Amino acid sequence: MTDPSTFRSHCPTNYALEHFGDRWTLLIIRDLLFLEKQYFREFLSGEEAISTNILSDRLKKMEKDGLIAHRSDPADARRQVYLLTDKGIDLARIMVEINRWSAKHDPFTDVPPDYARRVEEDFESVIAQAVARARAKL
Repeated sequence: MTDPSTFRSHCPTNYALEHFGDRWTLLIIRDLLFLEKQYFREFLSGEEAISTNILSDRLKKMEKDGLIAHRSDPADARRQVYLLTDKGIDLARIMVEINRWSAKHDPFTDVPPDYARRVEEDFESVIAQAVARARAKL
């Protein structure tokens, strides 16, 4: 885990920013939580076009911060599978809320209309489903 004594402050907002305030971390969490990506190459395939060195750096930092873990793929021990930890899964509510906010304010949003409607009609259920999918991989 990143040494909290190195944080700029211990304000709750700063604590969150120290963990996921960069350009890429929330996108990786999105990929793990909603798109069910789990392999290094899958993260590279996103339209945001993260470079291999930045992805490698972010995955290491996220693991050090306790947001993700990796293990050997049961189907192919040469491959690593990345998954959210309990700490990472706890971000599900925030991620769904970010999706809700973006769907409301971005006129060009990629949020599917059915998903946006489900979030508005049954917010807690959408979160519970995302959490259940992520926990099933632990």
